[in-house]
Amino acid sequence: MLDLRPICENCARPLPPDAAEAMICSYECTFCAACVADLLHNVCPNCGGGFEKRPVRPSRDWKGGNTVANDPPVVARKHKPVDQVTHDAFSLAIRTLSPHQR
Repeated sequence: MLDLRPICENCARPLPPDAAEAMICSYECTFCAACVADLLHNVCPNCGGGFEKRPVRPSRDWKGGNTVANDPPVVARKHKPVDQVTHDAFSLAIRTLSPHQR
């Protein structure tokens, strides 16, 4: 089950389950779209992968009990602000590669 983490790991911006600006990597590291574009250059500081828009879990039970009410978001907050200088050095060599090439 995909974790729906409640905040951006960098800036702590709230990212509720229906947040259109929530972005995740394949390890479910969660950041807001602004941090991904402006600070991270689409490079996850934790794994080096790229980001995709986080899916929205249905708020209504359309089929089989699959709803955010039955599978709520996690409450644990991961707030690990990114050191920009360190991340820029890390991501410089790979940010020009598409996530498929990393």
